[in-house]
Amino acid sequence: MKPETRRSRLPGLLLGLLPLVLLGGLVILILRTGLADAVRGEAPPIEALSFQRVELAPGGLVVEVLNDGPDPVRIAQVQVDEAYWAFTQDPAGALGRLGRARIEIPYPWVNGEAHVVRLVSSTGLTFDREIPVAMATPRPGWRFFWLFALIGLYVGVIPVALGLLWFPLLRRLGPGALGFLLALTVGLLLFLLVDAAHEGLEAVEQMPGAFQGVALFVFGAVAAYLGIETFGAWLARRKAGAGAAWATALLVAIGIGLHNLGEGLAIGAALGLGEVALGRLLILGFTLHNTTEGLAIVAPIAKSPVSLARLLVLGLVGGLPTIAGAWLGGFFYSPTLSVLFLALGAGAIAQVIVQISKGMAAGRPLADALRSGPVMAGLLAGFALMYTTGMLTQ
Repeated sequence: MKPETRRSRLPGLLLGLLPLVLLGGLVILILRTGLADAVRGEAPPIEALSFQRVELAPGGLVVEVLNDGPDPVRIAQVQVDEAYWAFTQDPAGALGRLGRARIEIPYPWVNGEAHVVRLVSSTGLTFDREIPVAMATPRPGWRFFWLFALIGLYVGVIPVALGLLWFPLLRRLGPGALGFLLALTVGLLLFLLVDAAHEGLEAVEQMPGAFQGVALFVFGAVAAYLGIETFGAWLARRKAGAGAAWATALLVAIGIGLHNLGEGLAIGAALGLGEVALGRLLILGFTLHNTTEGLAIVAPIAKSPVSLARLLVLGLVGGLPTIAGAWLGGFFYSPTLSVLFLALGAGAIAQVIVQISKGMAAGRPLADALRSGPVMAGLLAGFALMYTTGMLTQ
């Protein structure tokens, strides 16, 4: 680069930095002069504590909290089941904004019973966390590592693989039946979209307010939508003809895989937090529910030649994230992570619905395609099927 060019760009760079420098000076001025405190006056402190995790160990309870309010919070007392108990806090002292603390309470909790933990601040404000069913929190180790992997295999990988076994039957269907099947796939995905959005907004309520859960969910969904769209466009340029159907099936598998990642996170968190014991009925419900996802994956390639290896790839893409989610949820769960994963799943599924709907319309206006009897029947059947099997997982 010529010296003249460097000198010509230097003033532009300085002009770009000038507003930032002045803004930094303004912030320092506000902090130094105490303007914010003067505006607040004698108003009482605003305290908010968010429970991040409650662990149940043989020696008692371990509570992790985060200061979600603008003012420091000092934990003065701890109650468990309305009785005061000694506790140790690390780090000790008041928690600043977004400060975290680990509180150990030597309380003799009872397996299978409900308990309530109450933290009392120095100003007398209380913060409660209920433990509906007390169970020992799993510790990272090979036993629980394989347990979570096995659960993810049962509720994610195997059901999706079973759904793929419908592929030979789908290849024998006529055009009308294939239209019904594609519409059925859209119905299945519409249910997953609604389910992911509902679970994500529920998880937002568990997040600290400072992390702006709704904004995070919307951003994650939009990012996933655009990411899948970009990836789909790249695949479409590389794959033409029969390859386009394979690309659509891969997009469906990715969208379902992201959804199953959030589902596995919820399962692992339920076990890790000692709140839900997954019984045979629950595992059976997830198995039936997720088998229909395999059908959704293979529907776009019903009339295309596909190798067994590619079918295996589709099944793994759609099912394996359940195991990864179970590991993350069981050992490293956080409400923020749950919201983000559910948002990614919702955004990816929404984009896949758009892709399949375009293919189903086959160049016609989508409204005209929806007027078809088989298409309408497929949409309703897909949603009803997911709704019925989903009742077993609630």
